[in-house]
Amino acid sequence: MKKFFSGVTIECASGDIAGQEDMTAVVNAANAQLKPGGGVAGALHRAAGPGLEEECRPLAPIKPGEAVITGGHNLPNRYVIHCLGPVYGHDKPEEKFLAECYRNALRLAEENKVESIAFPSLSTGAFGYPMEDAAEIAFRTIKEVLPELKEVKQIRFVLRGGQAIEIHQQYLEKVFGQ
Repeated sequence: MKKFFSGVTIECASGDIAGQEDMTAVVNAANAQLKPGGGVAGALHRAAGPGLEEECRPLAPIKPGEAVITGGHNLPNRYVIHCLGPVYGHDKPEEKFLAECYRNALRLAEENKVESIAFPSLSTGAFGYPMEDAAEIAFRTIKEVLPELKEVKQIRFVLRGGQAIEIHQQYLEKVFGQ
């Protein structure tokens, strides 16, 4: 499913975040130390190789809502934007921190002339954020930021599993409508 808004394509796709060959940047659902881990961070670090962890080391730690940018190393992408989403029930206010992740990632994308960016569903894995709430926050935040974007022309949510895709498509439709 694709939507067009303020000159930007927003879409949901099934797949592997580490295999988005047509995207200038991918977003890492990072941990505070920017180290390899499980889920998205593990997949991106494995695909990028040891240079990514080395480049991340002096940038850590980051706080919930913050984002930093590195090169893509062995990934097919020029950049990786690392966001630390909130741990649901722990990092308060969760909604504010999650919105800041998307806002800060898009700000870094703009500053680095990133034309296309792929996001995972931030904070919904090990950090326990309810998928429906997270999807709504993601799309509402993106809609707020879109009028400020000059460089970013494509935003893709790369999701695993039918339920994640259905939920994100539902909220993409709800927030961006026809």
